[in-house]
Amino acid sequence: MNDREIDLQSGVRLDETDESLLALLRRDARLPIAQLAKELTIPRGQLYSRLARLEEAGIVAGYTVRLGEAYAAGRIRAHMMIKTAPRWHREVESALEHIARVQAVHAISGEYDIIAMLEAEDSRHLNDLIDDIGMLEGIERTSTSVILATKLER
Repeated sequence: MNDREIDLQSGVRLDETDESLLALLRRDARLPIAQLAKELTIPRGQLYSRLARLEEAGIVAGYTVRLGEAYAAGRIRAHMMIKTAPRWHREVESALEHIARVQAVHAISGEYDIIAMLEAEDSRHLNDLIDDIGMLEGIERTSTSVILATKLER
């Protein structure tokens, strides 16, 4: 393994080209294969092989849409810190998974147990969502921060 290779827990090694490929896909997952190969200065066949290896290893789990400012400007997002009652963590996570306006759920360490990423149409809907989540069985307390502006998102 050279200095520029990263050995992942899965046993898969990522070299500099793999890291560059992942960065390009994060920026725009719809880039054509020909353009990806050109930017990485590798043959298309090698690019297909790298993508297949990354997908099989579970490093690339899928390709998705990143919403632009035109859509995001009409939405309100927030981070909700959630403290669960003892032994209620999994039930709360499961309940959050069934709420469509919950975009992500992260287990964390510290005073709170979970961070939920929320998105709503407007402040009234966000307020209703916060109230609905706060009333879920197993939640002791919450603290919510509304996102005013996103400075960097990858």
